[in-house]
Amino acid sequence: MHYIYLICAVIAETIGTASMQASQQFTKPLPSLVVVVSYAVSFYLLSLTLKFMPVGVVYALWSGLGIVLIALIGLAVFGQKLDLPAVIGLGLIIAGVLVINLFSHSATH
Repeated sequence: MHYIYLICAVIAETIGTASMQASQQFTKPLPSLVVVVSYAVSFYLLSLTLKFMPVGVVYALWSGLGIVLIALIGLAVFGQKLDLPAVIGLGLIIAGVLVINLFSHSATH
């Protein structure tokens, strides 16, 4: 169940970050509201995850997956380009998430 909380926290954080771009520096009310609500939901779900996993692992997974997802949303929705170093860096983040989940005893399964 804690992985479901974590995945939902990542999704909420990603929605909030994408909405932050859409809010145009908090000048548009609806996207600004979505930012605040999404981050509140994300942090609440992170707090539930922390009952089962250490904070360092939770934060690494949450931030790493959020970075990759928001980069993909930036590419697909906002037309932001990724150069080769950015793609390599995102690949390394994904590799780090996989290493934590597959080999670390700190991440509870």
